[in-house]
Amino acid sequence: MTTLFYLSRGTRLVLSRNRILASGELLQSFKLDRYRVVVSGLVLSNQLAVCPFTTLAYRPVYSCQRFSQIRGFVTGRSETKASSEFEQQGKEELNCKMLPVKPFERLPKTVVPVHYDITIKPDLVKLVFEGHESVTLKVVEPVDQIILNSLELELENIRIVDEAGQETNISKVVLDVENEKAIFKLDSVLQPGQYYLKLGFKGAIIDKLKGFYCSKYLSADGEERYSGVTQFEPTDARRAFPCWDEPAVKATFDITLVVPKDRVALCNMPVVSELPYEADPNLHVVKFDRTPIMSTYLVAYVVGEFDYVEERSADGVLVRCYTPVGKKEQGRFGLYVAAKVLPYYKEYFGVEYPLPKMDLVAVADFAAGAMENWGLVTYRETCLLVDDQNTSTQRRQWVAIVVGHELAHQWFGNLVTMEWWTHLWLNEGYATFVESLCVDHLFPEFKIWTQFVTDTSTPALDLDSLKNSHPIEVPIGHPEEIDEIFDDISYHKGAAIIRMLHNYIGDDDFRRGMKLYLTRHKYGNTFTEDLWAALSEASKKPVGSIMSGWTKQMGFPVIRVSARQEADKRILQLSQQRFLADGTKDENNTMWMVPIEIATSRSPTTPSKSFVLEGETAEVVLDDIRPDEWFKMNPGQVGFYRTCYEPELLKHLVSAIDHQTLPPLDRLGLLDDLFALVQAGHSSTVEALTLLEAFANEDQYTVWNRVCSALSKLSHLLAYTEHHELLKSFGRQLLGGMTRKLGWESKPDEEHLTKLLRSLLLGRMAMFDDPEVIAEAERRFQLHIKGEEQIPADFRSTVYKAVLRTGSQSKYEDLLRIYREASLHEEKDRVASALGTIKNEEILKEVLAFAMSNEVRSQDTVFVISSVASSKLGRDLAWNYFKDNWDLFNERFKGAFLLVRLVKSLTENFASEEKAIEIENFFKEHHCVGTERTVQQSVESVRLNAAWLGRDAEAVGIYLTSKTNAAAVE
Repeated sequence: MTTLFYLSRGTRLVLSRNRILASGELLQSFKLDRYRVVVSGLVLSNQLAVCPFTTLAYRPVYSCQRFSQIRGFVTGRSETKASSEFEQQGKEELNCKMLPVKPFERLPKTVVPVHYDITIKPDLVKLVFEGHESVTLKVVEPVDQIILNSLELELENIRIVDEAGQETNISKVVLDVENEKAIFKLDSVLQPGQYYLKLGFKGAIIDKLKGFYCSKYLSADGEERYSGVTQFEPTDARRAFPCWDEPAVKATFDITLVVPKDRVALCNMPVVSELPYEADPNLHVVKFDRTPIMSTYLVAYVVGEFDYVEERSADGVLVRCYTPVGKKEQGRFGLYVAAKVLPYYKEYFGVEYPLPKMDLVAVADFAAGAMENWGLVTYRETCLLVDDQNTSTQRRQWVAIVVGHELAHQWFGNLVTMEWWTHLWLNEGYATFVESLCVDHLFPEFKIWTQFVTDTSTPALDLDSLKNSHPIEVPIGHPEEIDEIFDDISYHKGAAIIRMLHNYIGDDDFRRGMKLYLTRHKYGNTFTEDLWAALSEASKKPVGSIMSGWTKQMGFPVIRVSARQEADKRILQLSQQRFLADGTKDENNTMWMVPIEIATSRSPTTPSKSFVLEGETAEVVLDDIRPDEWFKMNPGQVGFYRTCYEPELLKHLVSAIDHQTLPPLDRLGLLDDLFALVQAGHSSTVEALTLLEAFANEDQYTVWNRVCSALSKLSHLLAYTEHHELLKSFGRQLLGGMTRKLGWESKPDEEHLTKLLRSLLLGRMAMFDDPEVIAEAERRFQLHIKGEEQIPADFRSTVYKAVLRTGSQSKYEDLLRIYREASLHEEKDRVASALGTIKNEEILKEVLAFAMSNEVRSQDTVFVISSVASSKLGRDLAWNYFKDNWDLFNERFKGAFLLVRLVKSLTENFASEEKAIEIENFFKEHHCVGTERTVQQSVESVRLNAAWLGRDAEAVGIYLTSKTNAAAVE
């Protein structure tokens, strides 16, 4: 038996717990009496033939049980037992909390597709489709069966033909529904060579927002019609046509659609011909150009009625934005962004966009925000369309971010694709980082990097502090496991550590490394180590050594800081340990190589010291610093870690907040770290509330955003105590001054972030039941519904929520009427997110029923119910409603990431051990595919909330009472 392993340049092997690892990836189990590992860079044994690892590849030859391969391809078949054993060992090696593992085996590489020629004929009235395909196959070694992916398809007329036209008989067709595979057993053995698989297939155009699905819309005369839309990521191309549905199995595609003449047909590539369909004069045959070599999950086609606007980018790419009929003007902003982003990325990466066109399509029904299909990006309407009169500043910014994100994928994900879903972060983490680069380039007034900390880094830190987090690179087997890693770890932690790395090696070397990575691996598949190798080569820095711990280990460190003064020097003692939200010590003593920067009051924005903390502790000397001067760890919050200062050091920094000599990102970073330490029980909530008071005169949106997030978290907790109204009073006092200063009216030439700040503060004051804000909201709402004065889009959501706080039936009916009459989906979203703020229990029950009605699209049901679950009263109602209607929810959302979001929003804000047990027991009895990790995380969060209240509720009540009394005296 011979197994070949191919590793990228620079990979080294180390010995760990009787296993061989390559840059941290488990390659092979072994016995100590059979192999020896030495640190010289060579592996030596009687049975092992090895080259030095400085070469491009090496070929150790193992004479032992074959294992699933991690870094390349394996000759021969993997045994099921060995594959399962490998998966288990890999998860243990990555220190992952074990979840139930469903047996899974990837498709064999003995037969691989080279090219697909596919014809699809959808019926958008009966909501079915039929098609046929011819797949050019390369048979690598003799086989007596062909295995590929197929799900919920009826297969017919299956034939295997060689290049001479000789047909091989298929003796049996096995449809393995559980593993989503079709197995064609052959009468005779196929020898290596080229063959053609020809077959027909039929399927339903489902309404589950995956595969080839239907999206409902109304025509100009009010007729209900359907578009046909595809969503194949991660593993749903197999629902539309039989295929090798794995990201590493790439091929080219010729796609033909047979559609009504009055419908627009779109695909990844431009149209090359349109011909009549002989069997039906109402149809025509639309053939598209051949694609580059690509993964199946990036194939896309759309059939429907659309308008479009177009522009040719500076580098010659035809860009079109397709919108629902009558809304093409709403596509102009997205078109502008796309046409500018493509040449920017070309210049930044040094690699051209390889397709001749780029289509952006707004889809009425869409589960995610958008999908990066190569050359045909699909979007939820609210992530692409902008109405100048009715779109808020926040939403316009979001559209720019989403367009930038999806177009970044045209390089990261499409041109170069992760080898398997374990490396999903190579797609999503990079695109999340790069989206900020392009938005900052196009719209410097957005100051997007100042928002990166609150919108990206902080959510990742919060999730990654849980014991039930997961590494960025988490072993993925069965497709059911994939949806759960489309989360804040893959996206936001991935982006945050790339930002840290970008800062460490510098922009020039980062760009050189990106170009090297993309050109070296274009049209191919990669592992994380390939990226580190390119960046190391470009920067001449040990990127792989530093970064592997950040991707392969879950969690992050807290850096503890103490100091002493010696003359004009400050001697710092630093130590690291894993930060856990429950305050416990990490049993594994996990360590990271941490890029550290330190700034001082003399130069707050320029680090005076930069180094890599390689061990558990370090001593650092700051020169020329007086005793009364402060220093700040992690300036700009670039590093992905928390900082815990000894009390005296913290006092200096709080004083710098008061005088605003500490830069905005460092002000919010100090607050963010302190609240995390409070949750972990390392500091008191009263101390955090005292720090909050230092922000009363704050004028920066990003800082206020973090302040409001902290108050919102406390509000969720204190709703379970008698102190909730006291917190609202505290919040009104804290936010009142800046809210009154900004007022309701925007000023001419007002800064972008000032507009966001006004919306933020008014919205939070409404949730604190501020009487002035609610009265003004009531006045504006009455003028709005009478058609006398439209509420500005920037605080329309605030007004809707404020007027519903009274809980009156008439206001609820008013909002429902606005929802039903709105043609802009953003307006529907505003109403949907406001409905949960009603305080009336009976009306909230109506809202829950409304969420599941035909009036609300499936994609939006989750957000209406999540809105209800945002309050203590609504949370209990929504959770009970979910349990009572479990079968309905499971049928509608099973296997969709929307269910993951719903479970999280329904459960994570409870705050008692009883609820934690209830949630655990419910999901033990009602298996919820793809939500196992989310349930564990939510239960852990509930217990953290309960512990937090148990520690601090009484002291918080005393503190808030004293503040309320003091305010009353004033």
